[in-house]
Amino acid sequence: MKIDKIQDGHGDEFFRSLLALETLEDCYNYFDDLMTLKELDSMIQRFEVAKLLLLNKTYTDIAEATGSSTTTISRVKRILDEGNGGLLEMVHRIDEEDDSELHH
Repeated sequence: MKIDKIQDGHGDEFFRSLLALETLEDCYNYFDDLMTLKELDSMIQRFEVAKLLLLNKTYTDIAEATGSSTTTISRVKRILDEGNGGLLEMVHRIDEEDDSELHH
């Protein structure tokens, strides 16, 4: 795993700070303080690309919908296929939450 390089006290502390976020407002405030808009937009874009790839959308459709380059789309596809499963798991969890909210 690439993340092994930062698995130390500082990395652990940072990830625990993410686990401590309780609301969407907490998330917006935290990431607004922590990251540039470009960095945050890049993460959001990759998440959207992952969702569309899992819906079997074409690279052309994904590029048009998200503004992503085919290089970014390919990178996200490789992450979904060969990564640690974290992105895939989060996309599925969000889809499940969205589905359960629709049925309430």
